[in-house]
Amino acid sequence: MKDPRLHGLYAITDAGLMAHHFAAAVEQTLQGGSRIIQYRDKSKDSKKRRQQAQLMRRLCDQYQALFIVNDDIELARLAHADGVHIGKDDLNIIAARQHLGTEAIIGVSCYNRLELAVEAEHAGADYVAFGAFFSSSIKPDAIAAPLSLVHQARARLQIPVCCIGGINAGNAAPLIAAGSDMIAVISDIFKPENAQQDIKQASEQLSKLFSA
Repeated sequence: MKDPRLHGLYAITDAGLMAHHFAAAVEQTLQGGSRIIQYRDKSKDSKKRRQQAQLMRRLCDQYQALFIVNDDIELARLAHADGVHIGKDDLNIIAARQHLGTEAIIGVSCYNRLELAVEAEHAGADYVAFGAFFSSSIKPDAIAAPLSLVHQARARLQIPVCCIGGINAGNAAPLIAAGSDMIAVISDIFKPENAQQDIKQASEQLSKLFSA
C-alpha cells in the first residue's frame, strides 16, 4: 500500500554544494515545495552531521515535510528522522526496521534492477528508488536506467517509486507521466550558481510538475 506522503519533490542535500549556506538552502527548498528531504553527508564529522540532522528535523516539522537520512541508521534514530534510505551495501531492511521501528520509512536504492525492487518490497521497504535516468554530475559513473523501467515497476510494485539521476525541470515530466511518485533532485536545486531565492524558485518549478 502506498504511503500518500511519499509523493512529490524529493530534495537530497549535498555537502559540497551547500557548504556555506546549509540551513538557508534547506529552508528555501522546503518553502519551494519539497515534500521529502534527505540528509546525505558522507563526511566523518559526526558533530556537524548530528547538528545538521537536528536542524533538518526542526525545519521539516515546520514545513510538514518528511525527513530521511541517507545510510546512517543510528543518526536517523538520534535525530528522530522519519526514516532512512539504504543501498545495496548498507544495513538490510529488516535490521533497519528493528532499529527504527514499525513506523519508520525505509527506502531502498535499486539502480536499474526491477528484481531488487521486488525483493525490497517483500522485505518491507516503503519505497524504492531507480536511476540514474540521466547523466549526473553528482554520480557521473552511476548505472543508467531506462524510462521503460518506471512502467515495469508500476506494473509490478504496490509501493511508491522514486526516480533519481540528473533530473531537472526540463526532463522530469516523462518520468512523472510514466508513474514515478517522487523525483529526487540534488544539483538542479542546489547548484552553486543558485542564490537562496533561486533555490526556492527551482523547487517550485519542479514541484509544480506533479500538478501539471
